[in-house]
Amino acid sequence: MHYDISGLSDIGTVRSSNQDVVAWQLGQDGRQALLLVADGMGGYHGGDIASRLAMESVLETMAPRLQEPTSSYAGLSDDAIHMILQDCVTRANDNIIDGRAGDASLDKMGTTLVMAWVIEGRGHVAHVGDSRCYLLCDRRVSCLTRDDTVVQDMLDDGSITAADVPYVPFRNVLTKALGAPLSIEVSYQGIELGVGDRLLLCSDGLTNALPEQLWPNILDKNKGAQSVVEALVSASLDNQAADNVSVVLLTRM
Repeated sequence: MHYDISGLSDIGTVRSSNQDVVAWQLGQDGRQALLLVADGMGGYHGGDIASRLAMESVLETMAPRLQEPTSSYAGLSDDAIHMILQDCVTRANDNIIDGRAGDASLDKMGTTLVMAWVIEGRGHVAHVGDSRCYLLCDRRVSCLTRDDTVVQDMLDDGSITAADVPYVPFRNVLTKALGAPLSIEVSYQGIELGVGDRLLLCSDGLTNALPEQLWPNILDKNKGAQSVVEALVSASLDNQAADNVSVVLLTRM
C-alpha cells in the first residue's frame, strides 16, 4: 500500500495576497499520511499568519505520531482518533489566540482548517469552517464535510433553498473558525478508501470557481495526483477564481 499525494495553492485572479496554506506528510513507514488545507481571514496579514499558525501547530503536534509504525494505531477506535485530531485543533486555536495577543491589527485573525489522517487505507477527516474534504470514487464526487456557515444553517432548517444561496449577502459568514476565544469542537468522519479512491481537500476558492459536477471530466483526463491538482487549479483560474484556490489530493494506490 502506498499513496500518491500532491497539493497546490494559487492566489487566484482577484486577491492581492494568498492567505491559504496547504501541507502534507507521509509517515515514516509510508503507510500513513497527513494532509491539510487552511484558509485564513482577518486582514491583509492576519489571515496569512492564522493559516500558517494552524498548519505549523498541526504538523508539530502530529510529527511524533507520523514517526511511529502504523501498527501502533491498529487497535485505536475512531473515537480515539477523533480525540487526537481534536487535540490538534485545540492547540492550533490556542496558538492563534496567543499569536494575536498585544497586536490590535491581528485582533480579528482566524482560519478554517480541514485535515485528513490516513492510516492503512482508512481516512480520518476533521474540519472547522468551510474548507472541505471530498471522496472521489470513480466518477462519483461525495462531500464528507458540512460547511460551518450561516447559509448552511439556513439550508438545513429550510429557510432557503440551494437556488437562493448566490443571493444571500452573508453567505460566506462562518459560524465556526480557529481563533475563536472559546473552545472549538472539531467535526469528524471516518471513511474507508479502496484502491484508486481519492481524498481531495480544498478551500472554498476551488468550489466557488469550479462546480463539483465539472470535476469528473478533469479527473478522467489527468491520472496522477500532481496532474489532477494542477488541472483543477488551472480550470478555476480559467473561470476567474475570485479567491485563493488551494487543493491537496491523495490517491490510495
